[in-house]
Amino acid sequence: MVMKKKEKQDTLFVASLEKGLRVMAVFGEDHTELGLHEIATLSGLDKSACQRFANTLHKLGYLSKDPETRRYRPTIRYLELGSAYLWADPLVQLALPKLIELSHELGERVNCARLVGEDIVYITRIPTQMTNFGATVLGRRLPALNTASGRAIVSALPLEERRIAAETWPIVCATSRTITDRTVLAEALERAAGDGYAITESQNLMNEIAVAAPIYDRSGRPVAAVQCSTSSLKMSEERVRAEYALAIIEVANSIQPPR
Repeated sequence: MVMKKKEKQDTLFVASLEKGLRVMAVFGEDHTELGLHEIATLSGLDKSACQRFANTLHKLGYLSKDPETRRYRPTIRYLELGSAYLWADPLVQLALPKLIELSHELGERVNCARLVGEDIVYITRIPTQMTNFGATVLGRRLPALNTASGRAIVSALPLEERRIAAETWPIVCATSRTITDRTVLAEALERAAGDGYAITESQNLMNEIAVAAPIYDRSGRPVAAVQCSTSSLKMSEERVRAEYALAIIEVANSIQPPR
């Protein structure tokens, strides 16, 4: 009988801190205000532990508590934590002036997103007057395969990694036109790999066309993407490819983060 080797315990891991961060992480786009029962359900912790952690976060100023409903919501201190990331990531500072210039040149909304696991997270967003609120929020996370940014990054990965992504990464049916057929999606990724950019239409928002090109780190690994969004009511996919794609690629190639 072969004995399974016991995994070595990480003596530096602080379990209570991990649980507190799980409580903080349950708040977001779909959960802006929560009661203790909801926090427990979403975090996977028991209610008494959630009560202690939520109260501690309330006392420290990270959560506000409604005196009548006793429900919690994040305070501006969450935003302060987010700003620490923006200062620390050199890609944000490298990309921002180039994205502002690109937005002015095209007259469209421009974003920069990083790949985080199987999702993308927006780290820079340059809106236009017609941009809805959700499309301006930094830190917003979306499934990579639902987005032009995510597909652009995945398309620049080695072939085997692209195949695994197409077959296994999550897809959320956000609109009636979201591509959920993985064979069709794999074909779109291969076309993007050949083109050097990815383009999507109505995948997360109806009548939105997005085009994106990958940003590579110094080792040649795709780590982020520059993306531009416009309306399919004013521009066709063919026009976006002809008029926007090259500019997106050039800006993406001009940005090279150290990691």
